[in-house]
Amino acid sequence: MPRVGLTPEQVVGHALALIDEQGPEALTLAAVAARAKVATPSLYKHVSGGLGELRRLVAVRVSEELADRLAEAALGRGGDEAVAAVLRAYHAYATEHPHRYGALPQAPQPDEDLAAAGARLVGVIVAVLRAYGLEGSEAIHAARTFRSLAHGFAALSTAGAFQLAEDLGETQERMITVLTAGLRGWPR
Repeated sequence: MPRVGLTPEQVVGHALALIDEQGPEALTLAAVAARAKVATPSLYKHVSGGLGELRRLVAVRVSEELADRLAEAALGRGGDEAVAAVLRAYHAYATEHPHRYGALPQAPQPDEDLAAAGARLVGVIVAVLRAYGLEGSEAIHAARTFRSLAHGFAALSTAGAFQLAEDLGETQERMITVLTAGLRGWPR
């Protein structure tokens, strides 16, 4: 019988706290069990698929958090303003939670919940791009461009790759300017 008061959501919360502190590579059932103050075998009552299942649940939660952040940034905005807000929100999430962001799968996974969370994340981006009249294949190409730019900037930032003296915020603003100009002049 599962420990009273401990839920799968709380187990994921303990896993995320561990990841936040030590990185995704520190995620083990023993470490999560210690945080939850239960024996390691007890976690199987809450996360039946073991570490693989826990990693999947973490990925779903992180995807949902990022999708929520992007949707909130886009709310009430359109066009260049929405693109800028979503790119800033994307980067802010990654820099506020670099280890969580590192636990986010970048390729589609054969999992219904993770696929749904990923589709929601991409859906926010596609919705923002509608202001540019992009539909069908062109919307997909533009979404890939957007994601590549957002992920590349976030991944390089969180890895500490930008060491030169120039202001990173200014780089981000120029990147936004380049993307929005490209979207306005998107080849048809």
